[in-house]
Amino acid sequence: MHVSQLFHYPVKSLRGNALTEMEIDSFGPKWDRRWMLVDHEGRFITQRQCAIMGQISVKVFAETVRFEFQGDEVTLSLEEAQGQVDDRLITVWQDQLQGNRIDHPVNQWFSQILGREACLVFMPQRTLRQVDLEYAQQGDRVGFADGFPFLIIGEASVEFLAEKVGFPLDVQRFRPNIVISGCEAFAEDHWKQIQIGEIKFDLVKPCSRCVIPTIDLKTSQKQPEVMQAMLAYRKQGNKVMMGQNALHRGIGLISLGQEIQILK
Repeated sequence: MHVSQLFHYPVKSLRGNALTEMEIDSFGPKWDRRWMLVDHEGRFITQRQCAIMGQISVKVFAETVRFEFQGDEVTLSLEEAQGQVDDRLITVWQDQLQGNRIDHPVNQWFSQILGREACLVFMPQRTLRQVDLEYAQQGDRVGFADGFPFLIIGEASVEFLAEKVGFPLDVQRFRPNIVISGCEAFAEDHWKQIQIGEIKFDLVKPCSRCVIPTIDLKTSQKQPEVMQAMLAYRKQGNKVMMGQNALHRGIGLISLGQEIQILK
């Protein structure tokens, strides 16, 4: 088994980026979901409300951050994109945090695309968003991802679902960070700890899926047959599960092609 694909998602719910190697820091994949769009009350906005978000791309470079949508681009310096300290709280699920607000015309640009008021916020290094202690250790942190720093999924699991749906499914529908090939469908359900290079990962909880995997990446249209297939084959209790939420034990680099060791 080896790493076949790597992704990070700098802005929550915007398009992800494929990587050949992934730098892992205390938050998880470097820059992964360190930014988020919020409404006028500071509450997070995702593809659940605005499916078009999946068509907006974002690239983080050494000195700039660039956003692109249908040929239109906006570029900020990395300093601008990290914003200013703001006392107002921002909300992601049940967590209320302080984050940096970004005072830049990019907010109007996002608002026009989404058809609603939107403001870009950044999670600075000082912010500690604790991962749920039912699954994590004190001090385990996460950016603006739903709850965990990593999502790990097997290629065969997505291929199994695509066969049931009747058309190809891009693995990015499931917003994974690490995609693994060379194992059977849903083998990841049975792993508790794996190692890639020098870094260990604890697989702590199956990922409960919402409507986002049903959204076509190119058209932003919902395809309900994807949810129907997950309900038929991946239902656990009153939820559907695809992929495994994971915590990293260590920092460093991982890259495509690296072997997966199952430790537990």
